[in-house]
Amino acid sequence: DFEGAIDRERYSGSIMYAYPPLDLVRFTRELVEIESTTYREGAVGDFLADFLAGRGWDVEKTAVPQPAESATGGPRWNVYGGPPGQSPDLVFSTHMDTVPPYIPFTEDADFMYGRGVSDAKGIIAAQVAAAEALRAEGFRIGLLFVSGEERDSAGAKVANQSPKGSRFLINGEPTDNRLALASKGSLRAAFRSTGRMAHSAYPELGDSAVHKLVQVLGKLLTLELPVSEDVGASTLNIGQVQGGYAPNVIADKAEAQVLVRLVGDSAPVRKALLEAADGLAEVDFTLEIPFVRMRAVDGLPTMIAKFTTDIPQLSNWGEPLLLGPGSIHVAHTPFEKLAKKELLDAVELYIKVGRQLLA
Repeated sequence: DFEGAIDRERYSGSIMYAYPPLDLVRFTRELVEIESTTYREGAVGDFLADFLAGRGWDVEKTAVPQPAESATGGPRWNVYGGPPGQSPDLVFSTHMDTVPPYIPFTEDADFMYGRGVSDAKGIIAAQVAAAEALRAEGFRIGLLFVSGEERDSAGAKVANQSPKGSRFLINGEPTDNRLALASKGSLRAAFRSTGRMAHSAYPELGDSAVHKLVQVLGKLLTLELPVSEDVGASTLNIGQVQGGYAPNVIADKAEAQVLVRLVGDSAPVRKALLEAADGLAEVDFTLEIPFVRMRAVDGLPTMIAKFTTDIPQLSNWGEPLLLGPGSIHVAHTPFEKLAKKELLDAVELYIKVGRQLLA
């Protein structure tokens, strides 16, 4: 019954609930209807803090600073809910922010649609439901929802300064309800070329920064990057290119933003990028999130996450696992969706994994 509340009997006939069971679809809709693209997570954080407090969680809101380029974004938070007066053994965590643009919530009999239904507001709903079921069985469970994952893991970095002593962290991202055995890292680099401006009719009087940068980018596209036998290849994306003023002006500045997905140590990748730019551009490494491996759990299907998560920035929150409903192939697209059955299945999987970890 996708329109109703979760079925208590699916989890344990002995569970005694102190609060009404969650209507997972309604809860997801309420979260999605609060626009929370990165830097604008304040309202959804306030909603979650009030919601969890109303269901008996001991709630903390921790401010996450805004970067200089988003000074008008307003206050934003991490939200933690835990057992009153106790440290949790297991914490469920995911992020509250989404990528732009905002897409309103819609649904049909089988699916929910809209920005964040799978990445990661449906995951929030599933984690809350699973945490409450495990709490009702007597386990010490926590919930951590952070800001900024889609940009720079700012919220996770703040949270890592104040861990709660948990033994395990289950991070939620769209993995099709399969447990990730590894998650690729990220290395972001800015390539900046400089030259001398001149009239394009007299190129010998100038020095084109754009031409230099094009040479660098051509080299990047032919690089042989590291490969891991069980994880796959490193991948490189030239995401942004800008420079110059007009077709009839020799450009004195040009810049490109590049992202490499790591499958191991970043050192050989850094070396290759620097060699490609030698004499043509300066390189500024602006972000690194390391590659991580994680454990398997008996009875659960597995996958390799080719994307990056908050897990490397939450190292003080216990041994990490990565699991969640939804497909990464529709996240960040205009067609983001999540099957209602998959959302219900995720609750059962989270409960199953929690029981096995804490047995």
